[in-house]
Amino acid sequence: MDRRFQAYNERVAAIDLKSDIDHHNFVHPERCQIAVPVCDLLDQPNGDRQRQFLYGASVDVLEDVAGWAFVRQHSDGYVGYVNSAALGSYSAPTHYVTNPLTHCYREADFKSCDIVQLPMQSQIRVHDQTERFGRTDLGWIPLTHLKSLSEKAQDIVIEAQKFLGAPYLWGGNTALGIDCSGLVQVACTACGIAAPADSDLQRAALGEHVTGDVERGDLLFWKGHVALVHDAAHILHANARAMAVTLEPIKAAIERIEKSGDGPIIAHKRLKG
Repeated sequence: MDRRFQAYNERVAAIDLKSDIDHHNFVHPERCQIAVPVCDLLDQPNGDRQRQFLYGASVDVLEDVAGWAFVRQHSDGYVGYVNSAALGSYSAPTHYVTNPLTHCYREADFKSCDIVQLPMQSQIRVHDQTERFGRTDLGWIPLTHLKSLSEKAQDIVIEAQKFLGAPYLWGGNTALGIDCSGLVQVACTACGIAAPADSDLQRAALGEHVTGDVERGDLLFWKGHVALVHDAAHILHANARAMAVTLEPIKAAIERIEKSGDGPIIAHKRLKG
């Protein structure tokens, strides 16, 4: 089983794995949600970042020991450890954040004090609203930065462009720091396309293999890297060379990446629809 989806450790295992593995302690997970703007998913307590979870993300908690919760995210099945303080009771969201970042204000007034920032694709519950603001558990959020969960964006490139200039961060999923596969996942999610969080899994799961000329919205894969085709001459990607999300000429990028030792393009995928 892929470690990224391995919902068991030496102490507990998710009950849905009972027919698949041998374990001494199968548990029924508790459903919670991420209650901070962003938190790191670690490979072990105090370990290395694997991905990031955003506010409102629904997670199954398999155990909570010494300040660390062993969790599985509902949306993509990723498993790991988060700080217990990052968890809260589950509350079904109604909306998600569409802007790279938004402020939660103390009052329904842009001049009032801001309480916290939320990144794009955070999921929140709007309790009521004025003409311009929605009231959430964290404060008032501008309605122009929100969409209902049923509304999806139509252009993956436009969604990815929102992150131009964002700093590169291995395992990052926000405008404060994002990596190549995080950028693709966030842009796909905004358009209602279920996408794994790592480039090898995206290569296997997303779209159809194509050959020939690239089209806007195509995905190009290298070993350990993914880029989104912006137009016939450019790709949009988070890359460690610039340490940022950049727009780069396709030919130059292909030559540069191959010369750096990361090899040629290994897959050209086109998203359906």
